[in-house]
Amino acid sequence: MSGVLIGVGVGPGAPDLMTLRAVNTLRAADVIAIPRRSVYDESLAWRIAKENVGEVPGQERLFLTFPMTKDPERLRPAWEEAYAQLAPRLAAGKKVAFITEGDPLVYSTFIYLLAEVPHRFPGTRTEVVPAVSSITAVPAAVQVPVADGQERIAVLPATYGVEDLTRVLRDFDTVLLMKVSSVMPQVVEALEREGLLDRAVYVSRASTGQEKVVRDLRSIRNDKCDYFSMVMVAKKERSGVLAGRFAQTAEVAR
Repeated sequence: MSGVLIGVGVGPGAPDLMTLRAVNTLRAADVIAIPRRSVYDESLAWRIAKENVGEVPGQERLFLTFPMTKDPERLRPAWEEAYAQLAPRLAAGKKVAFITEGDPLVYSTFIYLLAEVPHRFPGTRTEVVPAVSSITAVPAAVQVPVADGQERIAVLPATYGVEDLTRVLRDFDTVLLMKVSSVMPQVVEALEREGLLDRAVYVSRASTGQEKVVRDLRSIRNDKCDYFSMVMVAKKERSGVLAGRFAQTAEVAR
């Protein structure tokens, strides 16, 4: 008998932004697999989910540790241990729900697991429960539209894409920069160079009680920013349909 592996997004941080499907799926699971950054980490995903899930008789909570590193020599043993933990449970026909912050298919650990299922767990059925992500939670926090009409948007992790930032800022109407914590000086420099600092806003921990919004990015240029943070750059100045037009491109210094 083969089990079921379900990627369940628990949203950006606020427990009441979890979907009903996510809550029902987690309550019905035999095992909740909970990724964390270290054995000392509480796991943000579980912190979000646990009050909605509550205590489920007979349900197992399986913590899996994935260190925050790009070093494959450190990541490989962690993944092998995760596969070893998941394999007997799936082989026994159990329903395993793997939780993630945000959406399971947007910069999530679950993406790598999903790709390995046919090779590591043949016969296992997979499902994905989508969620509210920071890509929508951050714009909601600052009430800035992401796009309308024919506008183009770009989403990229700043830690990997900072070298492409100037080109992206020029080519897209709205840019969402995720994981800016370690590259804020470079981000501010690029925004200054393109004349877009006044069109940018920083948000960390969107939707939670620890939410922080900064509209003057110069003030945090050299700060060690939160890992769960984003910079939103919206180049459009909107005036509304009653004013005779929907949006106008901001003048951009070159």
